[in-house]
Amino acid sequence: MRQVRTFMARFVGEFNHSIDAKGRVIVPARFRDGLFGEEKTECFVTKGLDGCLFVYDRDEWAVMEEKIAALPLSNPNARRFSRQFLSGAAPCEIDKQGRILLPAKLREYAGLSKDVAVVGVGSHIEIWDLKAWDAMNDFDADEMARNMEDLGI
Repeated sequence: MRQVRTFMARFVGEFNHSIDAKGRVIVPARFRDGLFGEEKTECFVTKGLDGCLFVYDRDEWAVMEEKIAALPLSNPNARRFSRQFLSGAAPCEIDKQGRILLPAKLREYAGLSKDVAVVGVGSHIEIWDLKAWDAMNDFDADEMARNMEDLGI
């Protein structure tokens, strides 16, 4: 008999927002409980892959730090990834309006200026420049279907 594993992704969905003049972006209400909960007031933002920012809650950030700490220092790819991922990371506190301040260096890295997509991808959130997000989603569905098999989906 096949066992079914249940998994509830904490972050799913796509929301479009604007970054204000001070570099703040609204965290969608749907994401706030999963990101901050009742006792948490900060999250961690870092350089993501493919030109976006990754946003983690404290617990998931700790998991990522543990995984990175376990990477072999003798591996040049592991060292590069560790540097890239951790050097740009910043703790961000949520304000009373549900916004976080994105550091200028991270906004610059992801090419964020005004309009952004805030996207839930399971264990974390991604923040994309809206034009880059739209371009990322301009793909061939048939090709994607063929690639899904390689991923075991």
